[in-house]
Amino acid sequence: MRCPFCGAQDTKVVDSRLFGEGDQVRRRRECAVCKERFTTYETAELNLPRVIKQGGSRVPFDGRKLASGMTRALEKRPVSTAQVDDALNHIRRRLLATGEREVSSRQIGEWVMDELRALDQVAYVRFASVYRKFEDVNAFMEEIKSLGTQLPPDTKRQQLDLLDDGES
Repeated sequence: MRCPFCGAQDTKVVDSRLFGEGDQVRRRRECAVCKERFTTYETAELNLPRVIKQGGSRVPFDGRKLASGMTRALEKRPVSTAQVDDALNHIRRRLLATGEREVSSRQIGEWVMDELRALDQVAYVRFASVYRKFEDVNAFMEEIKSLGTQLPPDTKRQQLDLLDDGES
């Protein structure tokens, strides 16, 4: 591993431990030349399925694009980075668990909505408004109403009501 500070090739591992849900290794390294320390993360390289876009084209799965979309929906919301990382890992595991070589972008979008629904109602509605391309306010309101009926009671208690209708 090349040192990010001085570019030297000679670094040694000072500490290693499992990270995330045990599917990553976090390593603390020290440069033998400049003595600076830095952290690296190691994950298994897995072949994720290709994504079939709505237009029919097929592209490699891009985890950065997925993270960007979720982060945009969660902007200025009280959701920790660790919770977002966990949600992204759940989606990646679901992709791998399909065992398929190709998965539709629609399916991935539904998984993102499942994760966002559990994390934050506002982020869910933000994502859904773009993903489902609501045509009018009525479609938007229907989605919000269905959100209220779909959430488990413990999740409802953890999140502020999107529309307070006085039924508390």
